[in-house]
Amino acid sequence: MSNPSPLRIDFVSDIACPWCAVGLASLQQALSKLDGSVAADIHLQPFELSPDMPFEGEDAVDHIMHKYGISEAQSEANRKTLRERAAAVGFTYNMQRGSRVWNTFDAHRLLHWAELQDSDKAVALKQALFRAYFTDNENVADRDVLVRIGNDVGLDGDEARRVLESNQYADDVRTQEHQWQQAGIHSVPAAIVNGQYLISGGQPPEVFENALREIATKTAGG
Repeated sequence: MSNPSPLRIDFVSDIACPWCAVGLASLQQALSKLDGSVAADIHLQPFELSPDMPFEGEDAVDHIMHKYGISEAQSEANRKTLRERAAAVGFTYNMQRGSRVWNTFDAHRLLHWAELQDSDKAVALKQALFRAYFTDNENVADRDVLVRIGNDVGLDGDEARRVLESNQYADDVRTQEHQWQQAGIHSVPAAIVNGQYLISGGQPPEVFENALREIATKTAGG
């Protein structure tokens, strides 16, 4: 039996991006089906859809309607599609009128720190942040919320608070964001495999599975 093909997957995304939540869940389902044929290492990379969002956030429906120039009916149709696609990969998307869009910079700093500790726990933190944001409508700009979520996934809560209350990793996160933008990533989610192959958007699991299988075959043959 051949050894599994090593795949480094840089997953560029924002906590405030519902398609990123769908995409990460789809990617993980695809990897579970490829278990044994690939050895994937997921690295989370930061992207901010609304870097100037104030702490108190904005109404999610109004924000999306204004940002994309769409009607409330179009916005609801988009949310219906998201609810269906999210449910198909086991994620509950619960955004509606009254939900809010939050600033995610501190969450990205926490994720950067988590990645330095344990990449698997960083992925677990990302999933928990998606649930907090899109399922439970929690303010992920609130440091108490972030510390609690970090602690829930097995990270050191005291150290998480120290990181958040300092300015630690702010420059690192901004540098990474800039580097990915310079590399041509202007929409998310974006999965970059082995630094060469781009899988763009919140694709269904089978799209990720087929793409990763093809990349693994190329890697093995290379």
